[in-house]
Amino acid sequence: MEMERRRHCRKCLTRDMDQKAYFENLHTYIRNLEAELKVKEQLYEERLSLCKDCDLLADGMCRACGCYVELRAVMKKNGCPYNKWLAQ
Repeated sequence: MEMERRRHCRKCLTRDMDQKAYFENLHTYIRNLEAELKVKEQLYEERLSLCKDCDLLADGMCRACGCYVELRAVMKKNGCPYNKWLAQ
């Protein structure tokens, strides 16, 4: 029987984490996503640029859907809830 590969849950809530550590963890997670799940760097930056100009961006989060825009923008399958950019 083959062991299933699993990620370890660290059982942390964001409110319990140091803000710097949390965002380092988020960026590490983004860097370590499989390449086939992510958009190309140029498209990622274009998406983030659109988010930065949006009135719904607050502290790195989208007030329309509640996501962290850096995580949403990097994923091919995701789109903007207001169609400012589309899924690939």
